[in-house]
Amino acid sequence: MMALSWLLPRALPGLARPGCGRALRRAASASASAPAAPDFNSFVIRTNTCGELRSAHVGQEVTLYGWIQYQRQGLFMILRDFQGLIQVIIPQDEAHSHVKNLLSNAPVESVVRVTGIVTPRPPGQENPKMPTGDIEVKAETAEILNPCKKLPFEVKDFIKKSEALRMQYRYLDLRSFQLQYNLRLRSRVVMKMREYLCNLHGFVDIETPTLFKRTPGGAKEFLVPSREAGKFYSLPQSPQQFKQLLMVGGLDRYFQVARCYRDEGSRPDRQPEFTQIDIEMSFVDQAGIQRLVEGLLQYSWPEERGSISTPFPSMTYEEALADYGTDKPDTRFGMKIVDIGDFLQRSDIQFIQNALSYPHGTVKAICIPQGVEIVEIICRPDGSLKSLLTRFLGEEQQSELVQALNMQVDDVALLAAGEQKQVCSALGSLRLETADLLEAAGLVLRDPAAFRFLWVVDFPLFLPKEENPTELESAHHPFTAPHPSDTSLLYSDPTKVRSQHYDLVLNGNEVGGGSIRIHSAEQQRFVLEKVLKEDSEVLSHLLEALELGAPPHGGIALGLDRLISLIVGAPSIRDVIAFPKSFRGRDLMGNAPNYVTSEELEPYHIQVSWPLEEKEAKKN
Repeated sequence: MMALSWLLPRALPGLARPGCGRALRRAASASASAPAAPDFNSFVIRTNTCGELRSAHVGQEVTLYGWIQYQRQGLFMILRDFQGLIQVIIPQDEAHSHVKNLLSNAPVESVVRVTGIVTPRPPGQENPKMPTGDIEVKAETAEILNPCKKLPFEVKDFIKKSEALRMQYRYLDLRSFQLQYNLRLRSRVVMKMREYLCNLHGFVDIETPTLFKRTPGGAKEFLVPSREAGKFYSLPQSPQQFKQLLMVGGLDRYFQVARCYRDEGSRPDRQPEFTQIDIEMSFVDQAGIQRLVEGLLQYSWPEERGSISTPFPSMTYEEALADYGTDKPDTRFGMKIVDIGDFLQRSDIQFIQNALSYPHGTVKAICIPQGVEIVEIICRPDGSLKSLLTRFLGEEQQSELVQALNMQVDDVALLAAGEQKQVCSALGSLRLETADLLEAAGLVLRDPAAFRFLWVVDFPLFLPKEENPTELESAHHPFTAPHPSDTSLLYSDPTKVRSQHYDLVLNGNEVGGGSIRIHSAEQQRFVLEKVLKEDSEVLSHLLEALELGAPPHGGIALGLDRLISLIVGAPSIRDVIAFPKSFRGRDLMGNAPNYVTSEELEPYHIQVSWPLEEKEAKKN
C-alpha cells in the first residue's frame, strides 16, 4: 500500500488510462522487493565509505579507501571518497610511528587505505557542517596506494579554475563534489525515466545506428569516410528516421537514451555531441505525447528539487512572440510586451506615425519594475512621466500609457516602433537583459528555485530561408505533419500552414521538441519535392516504408544535458557531462580532433590539402 500511494502522484498524468492499475501493481511489487538503499560496499575490499560513517558506528573497526583532501601538521587529515569526508586522527605514539610518517608525508590527493576505530570527537570539537562531524577515525594501519605529484590546481569546489584548465584535467575536475553530484543526479533521473517508460508504460528500449546517411535540412552533420571511394556516412543529428521506421515495423512504443551529433560550434547550452531522451509512439495525438512527458518528468523529478505540477500550461507560437518576443519564454516573471499603438496613433511623434503607416507596423512597450536607472520613460510619484517623449504626449495619453503598462513609481517603460516581428524580438531581448540588470542590482525577479514548464504549440510548418526569402525551409524538420485544420493550405499557400509541432520550455530554455509525423508517402513526397525543393531520392527508403502500411505516429525528444543543467542550476551543459567538448568543440584533455597520417587516410581515398602555415606548423 505504501508503494502504491508513493507512485500515484508521480505517475498520475499518464496513468489515468485502461491498464494503469496493472502497471501500478507491478511497480508496487517491484518496489517492495527492492532494497531500501544501494549497497556501496558490495564486491569491494573496504568496509565503509567515508561519507556514510555516523555516531552509530562508534567503536567499530573500519577500513576506508579514498583521497587525502587535507592534512594538518601530522595531527589529522581529511579523507575523501565519492560519498563524503571523514576526519582521520594520525597516531602520535611510538608504536604507530610508521603510520604517522606515512600519512604525514603523503601529498594531498594521494590515494590511501586507512584502517582504524570510529570514535566520538572530543566535546566542543564537533563540526556541524560535516555529516560526519560528530565522529573521527583513529588510524591504526595505513597504506599509500598511489602518491600524487604536484597538482595543476587544487581539487576544491571553491577554488576558481579556468574552464580550459578544467577541460584539460577533466579527471581531476570530476573529483569535485559539485560534478559528482551533477552526474549522480543525472544517473538517477535517467533510471527513473527508464522505469516509467519501460516498466509502467511498455516502451521498448532500442539502440539505433550512429553510422547512417545525410538527412536533408536541419543542422550540419559530421561525415565519416568509408572505404568506398567518394562515399561517406553521416552521424545522425537525431534518430528521427529510425524511430519512424520502428513505428512502421509495428514496435508501437520506442524509447532510447540517444547519442546525437551536430557539426556546429559549441555554446553554453549546446555541444557537438549530446544526449536526448528519444521517444516515439504509434496511434497517438499531440495531447497524448504531452501527457506522457508530463508524467515522465513528474515521476523522475529529483525529490530535493521540490515537486512539479501538471498539466503544464500551454500557449501558441504567436502568443509567445506577441507577449514575450520569443518562442521560448521565461514565465517566472512578468514584464509582458504590451501593444500601445492604438492610443499613440493620435500622437505627433513622427517615428511612431512612420512605423504605424507601414504594413505590419506596430508600437509596443514593456514596463520594467523599479527600473529607474535604466532610462526612457520613468513614472514620477505624482503619476506623470519623465521623458523627452512627454512633450509630444498630452496628459490623457500619458495617463493611458501609465494605465496600459500598469506603471508604478520609479518603473521604466521601453518603447519600440517598427515591423511587428522585429519589434517583438527586440523587446523580448530587452526584457531578458533588463531582468539580468535588475537582478544584478539586487531585485529578485526570477526565483532560482522555481521550475516553470510551458508547452508552445502551433508553430508555422515552414519559414522563409534567410539567404533567399522566396524559398521555404522546414521550421523544424521535413517529417512534421501539418495542423489538421490547415492541410488544404499545404497545397495552396504553404506559408500559412501551422504544424503539429510542440516545444517544451523550462525557465526560458527549450528542453524538448517533437511533433506528429507525416505518415502518408504522397504528402511526404509533396513536402520534400514541391515545397522544400529537396531531392526525395535521398529519403527513398522512408517514402517506400510509408507506402507499406505506416501507422499514424508521433514523438518527442528531451534534451537530457540541458534539462539536467537547469535542474542543478549549472551555468553550462558542460557541467553535467563527464567529458564535454570545449567552447570550440575540442577535447582539450585528449587533444582531439587531431592529425592523422596520409597512410591512415589512404584506405578512405582522401587527401588533405594543407594551407601553407599549417604545413609549417606540422613540420615543427
